[in-house]
Amino acid sequence: MHHYALLCLFVLFIGKHFIVDYALQYPYMIEQKGTYGARGGIEHAGIHGLGTLAILMLVFGWSGHNLLIATELAIFDAVVHYHIDWAKVVINERFNWKPESSDKFWWLLGFDQYLHALTYILMIGMLV
Repeated sequence: MHHYALLCLFVLFIGKHFIVDYALQYPYMIEQKGTYGARGGIEHAGIHGLGTLAILMLVFGWSGHNLLIATELAIFDAVVHYHIDWAKVVINERFNWKPESSDKFWWLLGFDQYLHALTYILMIGMLV
């Protein structure tokens, strides 16, 4: 895979991440992310997985082998995303870090986003 194609794939993943995290995340999803196994967090992570599946199928096509790889990576993305988000909420709640009262809340949010970006880099590495 050409370097420019890898960069484009990363840009698509980051774009998907922005859309799903900031435009398609509803209040009940945000409220339920700290409860392990709650519907809201699972749905949010599932939408991330579906977005990843759509990107990979758009880029690599709908053949049987590609569909299997794309599905595995989409599930990987959803599971990792779910646990990163869950851990962020649990840590914020444990230390009572709030956006209006703690700079650590914002530090943790940035670290959360960093981990999501690393997930996309890892997924691209798995494809190469």
